[in-house]
Amino acid sequence: MTKEQLMEMGLTEEQAEKVLVIYKEDLKSFIPKARFDEVNEAKKNLEEQLKDRDKQLKDHIHMLVSIPPKISVSSFMGYLKGKSSLMIFNRHANLKYKYGNRHFWCRGYYVDTVGRNRKAIEQYIRRQLQEDIASDQISLNEYIDPFTVSE
Repeated sequence: MTKEQLMEMGLTEEQAEKVLVIYKEDLKSFIPKARFDEVNEAKKNLEEQLKDRDKQLKDHIHMLVSIPPKISVSSFMGYLKGKSSLMIFNRHANLKYKYGNRHFWCRGYYVDTVGRNRKAIEQYIRRQLQEDIASDQISLNEYIDPFTVSE
């Protein structure tokens, strides 16, 4: 993610630079230097995918991820939810008052293995996205107020 992209999301130049420093420090402390470019590229791809979906999915996220066998699913999910909460609260400080500090995500998660069904799961995620978009459009319709019998 570039400084310009962060500024387009409403951050000041100073805030954008701080977020970029946080990204770089987190990645360098977690990933060997030899693979830093590969991880940055994967991160950019994920950010692009999520940016489009973020506009449409307002209450949940579907992700298809590959977790190395050395990392347990629960520790991966804990890290993912923990770091993303910190990043969200850093970008949107007002959410701390709404959700409480460091309590952004609901408890729990759903995980399933893909195996040979990778294509089926990718289709399911796409179909869910389309259904969510359709249900959002339905909910945008104006409703009749039952108390005043007017729109």
